[in-house]
Amino acid sequence: MSLMKTEAEQSNRQLNKMAFDPQLTQGARNAVRVCLRVLGSEKVTVITDEVNLEIAAALVHELEEVGCRYRTWVLEDVATRPLTDLPAAIMEDLETSQVSIFAVQAQTNELKSRMQMTDVVNRRKIRHAHMVNINKRIMLEGMRADFLKVDRLSVKVMETVRAAKQIRAKTPAGTDLVADLNPNYRWVKTSGIISTEKWGNLPGGEVFTTPGEVNGTFVIDGVVGDYLCAKFGDLKSSPLTIQVKGNRVIEAHSANKELKDDFWAYTHQDENSNRVGEFAIGTNIELKDVIGEILQDEKYPGVHIAFGNPYGAHTGAEWYSSTHIDVVGRNFDIWVDGEQIMRGGQFLIEA
Repeated sequence: MSLMKTEAEQSNRQLNKMAFDPQLTQGARNAVRVCLRVLGSEKVTVITDEVNLEIAAALVHELEEVGCRYRTWVLEDVATRPLTDLPAAIMEDLETSQVSIFAVQAQTNELKSRMQMTDVVNRRKIRHAHMVNINKRIMLEGMRADFLKVDRLSVKVMETVRAAKQIRAKTPAGTDLVADLNPNYRWVKTSGIISTEKWGNLPGGEVFTTPGEVNGTFVIDGVVGDYLCAKFGDLKSSPLTIQVKGNRVIEAHSANKELKDDFWAYTHQDENSNRVGEFAIGTNIELKDVIGEILQDEKYPGVHIAFGNPYGAHTGAEWYSSTHIDVVGRNFDIWVDGEQIMRGGQFLIEA
């Protein structure tokens, strides 16, 4: 490692002295005090990048208010991006923390480094806030949600789906999808209230499982995930339509050929990249529409699915993929074993 990087590591970037927009305070306070419930006796690892320094500064301000110890890392100080691996110094720091925050803009092919991080998080049972592609708009919208209310709704949805055999989802745009569920796979709640049992995305608001088998049509008129989200944004005016058979994506069509080709390439990187690894229901009822940002949009009320890695450490799925990409639609009707729980994107279950 160069002398410059060694000095950058030691500098800790002093984000506690950096000015930030006070409008970020409410979302940052939600993250630190409500979602992560950081204690003054704990140590926190904060990982950020040049894009998100202002948001990281707001988060650090809240950590200082709590009075805990913390260590900040700016990725560009310690490694060349896109990251091929998570820097060893950050991995070592995570080993000594009870809480971690990852507020970073995703770059192409960095999923491996994020998986290395979450492997440590899972093993050490760190309360981890995963804020990939966080931005100011999300801090001012999704991160201002009443996460205790979102959690109450998420618990009720979990109670409804946990023993279900089949879920059907339809939209006016043409989605007609049936998920047959595997009773051996667990449902997971990531409502924004983060525990040692499961790290969570922030903003939170979803329940998910690995499905047994998914079949049907999904019209993606919301967003696609990972780094394709930043490239293509809100797909309302140019949707991507996919056909799923036997839990694999077998066709993709869009007027936007580049979108179709990029999605197809993403979902064909390994033997399970085209396999449905996640079936989820968004529960953040504070969100009013898709905004073209996957971190927030996958929490928008409705169904989303993901191809690739099934998060088997949490769901119990036995298979693996090196990739994971979410797809989101709009205006869902949802039935659980024939009982309708959502109409036109509105829950029929009370929080």
